[in-house]
Amino acid sequence: MGLRASGTVGFMGTYRTECYDKDGNLKWVDETTNKIPTAGLNWLLGGALNAAQASYLLYLGLISSASPTFAAADTSASHAGWTELTGMYSQGTRPLWGQGAAAAGAVTNSSAAVFSMTGTCTVSGAFVSTLSTIGGSTGTIVSEYTFSQGNKACSNGDTINVTYTISATSVN
Repeated sequence: MGLRASGTVGFMGTYRTECYDKDGNLKWVDETTNKIPTAGLNWLLGGALNAAQASYLLYLGLISSASPTFAAADTSASHAGWTELTGMYSQGTRPLWGQGAAAAGAVTNSSAAVFSMTGTCTVSGAFVSTLSTIGGSTGTIVSEYTFSQGNKACSNGDTINVTYTISATSVN
């Protein structure tokens, strides 16, 4: 009689987004869990179990849509329910996630990804991608989320800091 193991592993991500005005005063904070589309789950599993990834670098982008929606089928080339915020921050590429080491079943970025805003805009969430190109349509969307308390206003000179933590839990 052979050994039989059973169980379920669940992935969950949490975003913490903070916006500071040009004088360094906190304007707003949002923290909520995310949606991991099928392509993101495949990317995570392919890297963990098959060493399928050429690179493990991940980048953060901002979402600007009136009412963003997410689907399991979302990809970099096709995410009909939301639009990336482009042309409104000074970084030339999406900021690097800069993940730290895994500990206690979780990985987070060692310092927040920073977006230096250059105009007035509305931000509705964020996403994690394998591509650094702002507005790019290749790569994989690993995670996506919308603010828990609705869209947020940003102004020229604001700084948006995004921290993302992904955790895996074994449920037996």
